[in-house]
Parts: sequence; C-alpha cells; structure tokens
Amino acid sequence: MKLTLSAVLLAVSLAGSGALAQCPDYTSFSQKPQGNPSTGPLALPYMRPSPECRTFNSSAVEKVITDMKSRLKDPDLARLFENTFPNTLDTTVKYFNQDQNLAFIITGHLTMHSAQWLRDTANQFAHYTALLSVDPSLATLVKAVINNEARYVSQYPYCGSFQPPPESGLAPSHNDWADGVTVNPPVNNTIVFECKYEIDSLCGFLKLSRSYYGATKDTSFFNDNWYNAIGQIFRVINEQSQPTFDENFNLISYYNWTGGNGALSPMVTNRGNGEPKAYTGMVGTHHRPSDDISVFAYLTPANAMLAVELSNLADILTKSGQAKSGKGKDFAAQAKTWSKRVHDSVWKNTVVDNIFAYETNGFSGRYVMDDANVPSLLSLPYLGFLDKHHPAYVATKKLLLSKGNPYFAKGKTFSGAGGPHVDAWHPWPMSQISAIYGTDDDKEILQRLYTIANNTAGLGLIHESQSIYSATDYTRGWFAWANSYFAEMLLDLAQRKPGLIFKTNKPYKPGQ
Repeated sequence: MKLTLSAVLLAVSLAGSGALAQCPDYTSFSQKPQGNPSTGPLALPYMRPSPECRTFNSSAVEKVITDMKSRLKDPDLARLFENTFPNTLDTTVKYFNQDQNLAFIITGHLTMHSAQWLRDTANQFAHYTALLSVDPSLATLVKAVINNEARYVSQYPYCGSFQPPPESGLAPSHNDWADGVTVNPPVNNTIVFECKYEIDSLCGFLKLSRSYYGATKDTSFFNDNWYNAIGQIFRVINEQSQPTFDENFNLISYYNWTGGNGALSPMVTNRGNGEPKAYTGMVGTHHRPSDDISVFAYLTPANAMLAVELSNLADILTKSGQAKSGKGKDFAAQAKTWSKRVHDSVWKNTVVDNIFAYETNGFSGRYVMDDANVPSLLSLPYLGFLDKHHPAYVATKKLLLSKGNPYFAKGKTFSGAGGPHVDAWHPWPMSQISAIYGTDDDKEILQRLYTIANNTAGLGLIHESQSIYSATDYTRGWFAWANSYFAEMLLDLAQRKPGLIFKTNKPYKPGQ
C-alpha cells in the first residue's frame, strides 16, 4: 500500500503520541454527551472528536464553522452546525490516497454503514461543494471518492454499496443482510457490500461528479474509469426502462434480487423481478433510497432526480469540451434525450389532481405516500426538479405532512414523514429538513428548524429517526448523511434567509 508523504507523517505523529490507541469508536462516542455544553437553553454537547482523531482536517471547513458561529444568533443552532458540518470529514474518511486517486467513505454506525454507499457519499459531501475551489486538499479527496466510485459502478452498476478498495488494506465487512441473497447478475462480495438496485444510487454518483466539476472546473476526473461508469449507467437506464413483458409476454429481466435461503431481507416480488410495470419513459427500480423494497417500480422522486442529473451531465460534458467528440459527445446526446423523456413522463404519469404519487407502475397503479430518504417527494425543490411554489408541489407537500400520508406521524414534540425502514411511528428529521427547503415562510421554517433542534435526545447530532412517543427513543446516533443535510440546509438559509438565523440580515456563502 502506497502512502503519500503527508499520510506517512500523520501516521508517525499519531503513533508517537499514542493517539491512535486512544481515539474512541465514534459509534459509542456519539451516544453520550461530550465536551462543554452550548450556552443556549438546550445546552447541547460538543460532539467532535479531538483533532488528532479526526479522519480528515480542512482549514476551509474550520473557517466556515468559525464564520457561522459568529453569525448565528442562537448558540444551540451554532452548536448543531459546529457538530454537523464537519461530521463527514471528522469521522467517515476511512482511506484516502492521493497518489492512487482513491478514497473510501463510510456513512457511520454499525456494520451496515461501514461500507461506501453511492447515495450517502454524494449527500455527505454536498455541503462542502463551495469549498472545493478554495481547499485543494479537499478537492483532491472528492476527486478520489469519484474515481473509486467510478470503479465500483463500472463493475457492478446495479449495486449501491461497496467494500473497501483492495489497495486500502482494510478488510471487507460481513453483511448479514446479504446472506442467502441471490443476485443476478452475480456479484463478488469482497467488492460489493450489498447489491440492492436503487436508481438514485447512480444519480448520487452523477451528482458528486457534476458538483466537483462545477466547483473546480477540473477535467482530470473525465478518465476512462469515469467514462466506463457513465456507459454502465446508461446501460441500466435502458434496461430498466423496459416493460416487464414484451409484446409476446416474454419476461424481460436484466437483474433480479431474491431473499430467502436464510436472508434477513425479504425477497423482491415475482422471484426477485419486482411488480410488473408497463413502459412509461421512466426508469424502474427495485428498491427505494431507504433500501426498502419498492411497491411499484417507477419511483417518482428518483426519476425526478435522474432527469435533473442527466441534464447536469449533458451540461458539464458540454461546458468542459468533452461533448465535442467521442464518448463525451455520445453520452451528452443520450443524457439530453433521457432527461427530457424521464422529466416529461414524471409529469404525465405521476400527477393526478395536482398530487404526485410516490410510486406508479404504468398500469394506473399509484401509491400516494412519501419516504423521508432523499430523493423524496418533499425534496423535489431541493433536487432542482421544480420550484417550491409550483401548485403541484404545494398541494403534494400539504398532503404529505398530514394524515393523508400513511408514513406521516405526529407526537407532542416531534413529527414528520418516515418510512417502513424503521416503522410508522418514527419520523425522520430528514423530512423536516426537506420541508424547510420547500418553503419561504419564515414561521414555518423556524417551527421546523426547532422541531429538529429540540429532538436530538440532548446529543447535538441529527439522528436517522425519532419516536413520536419518547424523546430518548431514536435510531442511529451517528448518521453522517443526516448531519451533512442539516448543515447544508443551514447554509442555504444563510443565503436565502440570513435575518432569520443570523444576528444581521447579511447573507453568507462559504468560500467567499
């Protein structure tokens, strides 16, 4: 294993100080209050590991923390930002080698999240995008993440989470949930952690790629590895947009996923092929962003995200000059065609009486609900699919944050949308964050913001889900994606609504 000089020097200094042996496991660390409490009424703890135990350090990130703390008028919100904004870099960078252009990022907590998840990683780094132009080391890290993921996608485009690269020397993790599962095409479990097919995982890779280029204008990531991954993504799009049967009722199956045989996860219906679907122009998926099985194949928010990210793909290929010839030209053309096709199909096939269905099947089947995981219906403005004031979004959002959504729940102190991944009475803070992106109403923003802040079980981190019955009943104390999403939302308010959260009404943008 080849290490950069800086990595070697860091390892030597840590070993010499004994810090490596003393660094706590963050899964345990995150479940108890640490550090000095904030000076606000919530007295939130300081939940960052000590500097020598952080997995990546960035001076640009530290400056943003200092800037935001000096501006935020509520010391409890300042502490939440201080804990959440650096959490991905503090705790999840398990391997990074600049010379190999490889980085391995986990999402936190338990064995299931010691893998690199395409979807989670894109969202974990989204709030650092503005810093990539001012912090070369952070930009290099993100480029290494993209390159590692390109290698994964090139090999196994139907899979969403992966083991450490062999160059890292890190041992693969055993995934109990994958035991007994048969995947077709077959996968190598020393490379793949889990092969549930979720179209939003591929969208996550596209999002991270375009965010990196948009911030840095660096074209060096457009290598053969990356182009191979893009080719595989279009392969999946083409395959999974097809109906279940051809005109002679021959089964069209490119991928299937079974449970049984001792597996903890249930089998996808119809022998692993999913519910039958008709052709619509959208792309089917077997699992949701939550990793739960889809009821109907056409997941509206995932297709909305796909339409947006394919448009962004065409844009970066064109602006970078990659679309002038060869694969870049071909992929830019495909991206434009598919983006419009999927976009138009979402509007044609999922909206009835101004209400988006969460899932459809092309046979007039509709499932009206929402799942908190992004992409979700609540997050459509965040995804860039439509304006938050669009009548269809306003009407859908109102329904989703009411008893009209079977996975909406409300208690005395906490409410929101959840999903079957946990249960119906554990809404997710992530849904409240998405709802904040979906409104300009000051009163609503503050109400949702403090619903989140008041429900961290006194730990100052954003959890996966929170019970409506008990303030101390939550899931996942260490969830890097949720922490990043919260910090990203506060940075959005720092530009969009500075007077709401700041001591002054002057906007703030990192990196400027």
